[in-house]
Amino acid sequence: MDWNRILAKQVVDLPRSGIREFFDLVTGSKDIISLGVGEPDFVTPWNIREAAISSLEKGHTTYTSNYGLESLRRAIARYVESFFNVSYNPLGEILPTVGVSEAIDLALRCLINPGDEVLYHEPCYVSYAPSVLLAYGTPKAVQTSIDDLFALNPAKLEEAITPRTKVLMLNFPTNPTGSIAPRETLEAIAQICIKHDLFVLTDEIYSELRYDEEPHTSIASLPGMKERTLLLHGFSKAFAMTGFRLGYACGPAELIEQMMKIHSYTMICPTITSQEAAIEALQNGIPAMQEMRDSYHRRRDYIVRRFNEMGMDCHLPGGAFYTFPSIKKFGLSSKDFAMRLLQEQKVAAVPGTAFGACGEGYLRCCYATAFELLETACDKMQKFCDSLQ
Repeated sequence: MDWNRILAKQVVDLPRSGIREFFDLVTGSKDIISLGVGEPDFVTPWNIREAAISSLEKGHTTYTSNYGLESLRRAIARYVESFFNVSYNPLGEILPTVGVSEAIDLALRCLINPGDEVLYHEPCYVSYAPSVLLAYGTPKAVQTSIDDLFALNPAKLEEAITPRTKVLMLNFPTNPTGSIAPRETLEAIAQICIKHDLFVLTDEIYSELRYDEEPHTSIASLPGMKERTLLLHGFSKAFAMTGFRLGYACGPAELIEQMMKIHSYTMICPTITSQEAAIEALQNGIPAMQEMRDSYHRRRDYIVRRFNEMGMDCHLPGGAFYTFPSIKKFGLSSKDFAMRLLQEQKVAAVPGTAFGACGEGYLRCCYATAFELLETACDKMQKFCDSLQ
């Protein structure tokens, strides 16, 4: 069979995930400390698991509406209004999805015509550019740097806009850098989006995991932005519910309706078990979430201090559970540094280039792992860095 003829070119041309490709090397090894995969090390809180168990015991095993449970959408609306300061109608402006990843895919397929440009800030989550390509759009990275603490510089954003630009993708707090966008930066970005008539997809999955004293600001809450923004959020990070695979999109009814059409033909709906567990998370999961956030805060402070002591210059990330230390002084590429660290000290971290070309010279290290393992990992990394000097 001629697979060159049979397979879709836009899929064949996609690179493999830089994260997954690297961690195929780790699979099955029991003596490796992983600072790699971005997943909470906490088990889903018991009351949320109990809600899932109760759902099954009651025989709630059917499809739901393509829009999801109305009770879940109403709970999401209350939570989003309280936390993000944006009001959405649960009967048409909210769509539960199979993780935020499905919501991104649906939105891009509904917004993009072949050749339309989508801007995003880099380093970024590995799926953004591939998702644009699969929607037949043109991904265009706007590079960020340590000079701006990896936040998107509004001036650089405006320079990147062309007549073909239609969508801007944002992610704050950011994976992989942990950067946040101050309100004044978001206000400047919002004015640029209004001026150039851009639509915004804002992925705020880490928004509860902020460690400064400032409240989280969503660009959707700023004047003139609700009608041109799709707010993407979910349960994986703040509530330690990665395996439940549940996210949601909040935005204009006109876009949500089109997303729902694709959703109804592909996923139909998220599992009812996950939806009923999510209602419990929104209603009674905040105390556990705050405990997890406080634990991440302590781990962040510890690992950043250790990195700076060992010569891996590292800014203090404002949110999420990632650090992005520089390894430039050691004279190795990000991939070579990560490979040698894995081989010589059995510590796994992700090369910064997995998140875009401007990630060269950095590593992404996830601190969502047990504190004692972080201590051991840092000791091993100290030995490795000492061996390079």
